[in-house]
Amino acid sequence: TKQEKHNMTLSRSLSIALCFCILHQGTAFSKPQGALVPQLSIPNLFESKNGRRTQLKKDILELASETKRGLTATEDQEQEMERLFKQLESLNPTRNPLIINEKQPNVNGDWSLEYTTSDSILGKGGNPRVGPIIQNIDTTTLSAQNREVVRYGFVDVPRSVTSELSPVDGKFTDVKFKRFQLGPIGFDAPDKFRGSLDITYLDDEMRLTRGDKGNIFVLTRM
Repeated sequence: TKQEKHNMTLSRSLSIALCFCILHQGTAFSKPQGALVPQLSIPNLFESKNGRRTQLKKDILELASETKRGLTATEDQEQEMERLFKQLESLNPTRNPLIINEKQPNVNGDWSLEYTTSDSILGKGGNPRVGPIIQNIDTTTLSAQNREVVRYGFVDVPRSVTSELSPVDGKFTDVKFKRFQLGPIGFDAPDKFRGSLDITYLDDEMRLTRGDKGNIFVLTRM
């Protein structure tokens, strides 16, 4: 009869609808095989800038130590350091590090070099450096001095260079090398010996600097 056919059609429709709902529920709430479910790290969304700085500085110093100031760094390690370096630069708390202000960290004083990409400063392929490589900055006299000990065969010889700073703005300065000292022997630097420093990060513990030849420098306060 027409009523029976209508009931059968309605029954089929309900069965199909029920199967569709069950299938939809299974795909909506089950993890598909082999699929990656994004993980949301809630604490990272609210992590303070100070907390991020602390972690980045820790990671930078660990990598610096692992690569012996950059002396043994592989290409991958150099790329990783550049990535960490840029992230910390973006969190710089000191806008004008060369301008002394009681309310911000002071760039003056002795700093120990922890990492650099400069082969000449690291002594790659040459005489090894012994102990810390130190840079002193004094904005009151617009001067800087780099000090290190270099091993020549079996003899350790102190070596230093003093420089004159000519700030261009609150973070960038031209550098003119003035005098070299090798043990007891001192001599004036040729006029062409010049460079520049861009201080891209400064707090009470760490300083990041970019040089004119594209090298990066990580230094900690002594």
